Amino acid sequence: MSSSSARVPTAHGSRYLQQLCKHWSHNLAVEFDENHGRVTFPRDVRGADWPGDAVVTFDASSDVLEIRIDAAAPAQLDGLKGVVERHVDRFAFREAALSYDWRDAD
Repeated sequence: MSSSSARVPTAHGSRYLQQLCKHWSHNLAVEFDENHGRVTFPRDVRGADWPGDAVVTFDASSDVLEIRIDAAAPAQLDGLKGVVERHVDRFAFREAALSYDWRDAD
């Protein structure tokens, strides 16, 4: 299992979390409320040939959106970092570019 976490400074983390979870709920297994979200990407999502499912978890507070990705393989983890960043940035277009300080688990 490969994991990575990022703390994204923003005062709108709850809004982005909810928008993103609603967006992905049309095609993926999603659970969320105002401050916590969980999205499961199955191994065969959109033609990907991943070795297993991956889970992205979001936690929002007043000044930060915390994101954690748990993936079956490093390549899957790297791909999901990009997917998550692009989607969050799409919803955060009114803010300056957001900062993602990914930290891989040892």
